[in-house]
Amino acid sequence: MDPNANKYLLFNKLSSQNAKKKVESETFKRTTLSFYKYVKLKDISHYRDYLYREWDKLKILGRVYIATEGINAQISIPNYNIEKFKEQLYDDRYLKNISLKEAIEEKEFSFFKLIIKIKKRIVADGLTEIDFDSSDVGNHLNADEWNSAIDKGAIIVDMRNHYESEIGHFKNAILPQSETFKQELPMVKQLLSKNKNDKILLYCTGGIRCEKASAYLKHNGFRDVNQLRGGIIDYKKQLMENPKLENKFIGKNFVFDERLSEKISEEVISFCHQCGSKCDTHINCKNMSCNLLFIQCKKCKEKFKSCCSTECKKIIDLPENEQKNIRKESINKKRFNSHRIIN
Repeated sequence: MDPNANKYLLFNKLSSQNAKKKVESETFKRTTLSFYKYVKLKDISHYRDYLYREWDKLKILGRVYIATEGINAQISIPNYNIEKFKEQLYDDRYLKNISLKEAIEEKEFSFFKLIIKIKKRIVADGLTEIDFDSSDVGNHLNADEWNSAIDKGAIIVDMRNHYESEIGHFKNAILPQSETFKQELPMVKQLLSKNKNDKILLYCTGGIRCEKASAYLKHNGFRDVNQLRGGIIDYKKQLMENPKLENKFIGKNFVFDERLSEKISEEVISFCHQCGSKCDTHINCKNMSCNLLFIQCKKCKEKFKSCCSTECKKIIDLPENEQKNIRKESINKKRFNSHRIIN
């Protein structure tokens, strides 16, 4: 028997269309969870396969990155399997006591497949071991402590990319106009070059980027670095649990799954990229050879058939075989990839 035969069972080979149909036909409810942990993993190829086998048994879907530095995961799990999953998770020598963050909104399906990938880094940062001390991170603040620090005049920095902060951010935050986390780190260091003795507040979606960013800033001489514990996801949860807390976040929180966002407040602070009307709904261009992530209102969605331009609209009106040829020949790369896991 081929010793690698089981390897072929450790990947979901369903087409995207069939995977979506399968999930949509389910009769049970799911919950979207996210978690990360910086921990030294050994034999990650074997560990990756172990996770796939165990999580596939529980009908878990999602996108998971593992590297020698740790794990970063966003998953969708049947509600009836959540307790079994937690038992398995907490029995894992690497993942015991890990903090789970639950999605705020479950109006749409978040994932259609289980994908577990081995990466060089769980978040692409461009850093080396001499650029920061991963054990020396900033102070973790809960929502109440975070709000208090803001009220006292601390400097707030959004550690997300510009297309994320465009639809929602903390009031008065510095919003670096970066396209990648790798690009943002030196940018933030430069922006804060005169504030090394000031109180710095960092935030991101779920906390993983701030873990690196806070260690990076401390390594570069910043004395009072703090981060929002659990990121925007957990901030919203704490607001829901304690109605007396003031919500200092305006707009939506961008998330890296099929939903693309979760509402944190009622304000709409962004605009349709095509007509300029108020809108905070992201969409990927329906032309698969483009797949551009952009903001589109309902009127423009209908007018352009969910495409970013008239050129892309013309392409999706072509026969499918011609569209496939265009995709093969296309040299266009995705400008923003909503399918990366970032927290």
